[in-house]
This record gives sequence, structure tokens and C-alpha cells, in this order.
Amino acid sequence: MITIVSGLPRSGTSLMMQMLQAGGLRLQTDNVREADTHNLRGYYEDRRVKALAKENAWLAEADGMALKVVSLLLYNLPSDLEYRVVFMRRNMDEILRSQDKMLADTAPQQAGMDIRPHFERHLQDLAKWLPQQEHIQSMELEYRSVVDAPLDAARSVAEFLELQLDLEAMATVVDPSLYRQRQE
Repeated sequence: MITIVSGLPRSGTSLMMQMLQAGGLRLQTDNVREADTHNLRGYYEDRRVKALAKENAWLAEADGMALKVVSLLLYNLPSDLEYRVVFMRRNMDEILRSQDKMLADTAPQQAGMDIRPHFERHLQDLAKWLPQQEHIQSMELEYRSVVDAPLDAARSVAEFLELQLDLEAMATVVDPSLYRQRQE
């Protein structure tokens, strides 16, 4: 079984990867994308995920590990493997502000684009598709809830994954001061 951490960009997927690692789960990452001002603790990505539609034989190596897959690419997970998806949700306004701020620094030509309709349509389509996938079990976590009650979130994730994880260590990773672009 492969643990997949997913969600829209800027939804808290890196935080969940940090929590899983602190809890004792090994991560499938390539450590290429380094921490920056937008993700102070790193991105926890594996570049090969971007090419899942073309090349996915390497996924079998991630058995028993956690892998971050942005939600737009979940459709490319091969059906011959079993997955448990921890899906991170976050207030759409927060996501868009965070995304826009990051794009202003990294890809200014894309900053200010209205991607809300695209993201909302994608989430609706995914909500219909995901339950139909026999090889995927999923749970959702709200980013704000993880930040506000990290021990509860850690417990929920460990129960869903059916793993003995260090819940205290998972909760300790959460730093509320890193919750920027908060919608009050």
C-alpha cells in the first residue's frame, strides 16, 4: 500500500508529509526542490510524479511509503497498486492568495490569473471520480483543523492508514506561525 498525500497546490500537502515523516513513515522524495520563502521546510516532492501518465513503473518502489501527488495528477495513478490518499483541503481564498503570492515571485506572468473556476471544477470532478476507484481509499483533512488540533489530525491519519505512528511527534511538527494567508 502506498500512502498518497494530495490536494490542490498550497493546500497543506507539505505539512502532512512532514507530519508523516515525523510519525515514522518513510517518504518517497527526490529532495531536488529545496525549501524557500514559500515552503520554509521544503516541498517533499518527487519530480517523477509529474510524468506519471507516461512512466509509473517506479511507483512500486514507494510501497510502504508516503508520496506527494498534487490532486490534478491523481488520475494518473496506475490501478494495479493500492493507495490510501490523505487529501488536504483548504479555504479556496487562502489557496488562491498563497498561490498568487508564490507566482508573483516565481512566475510573475502567471500571477493574478483567475484559476478559481478551474480548481473548483477539478474538485467537483475529483469528488465524483475518487469514490469509484476500487484501488484507492481516501480521507479528507481540513488544513485549518490540522493546524488548530494537530494531535487529533495525527490520530485520524494513523487510524485511516492503519499504522502505528508517533502521534506526538506528528503533532509537534505543526507550527501555527507558518499558517499564512489565513482567512478569518
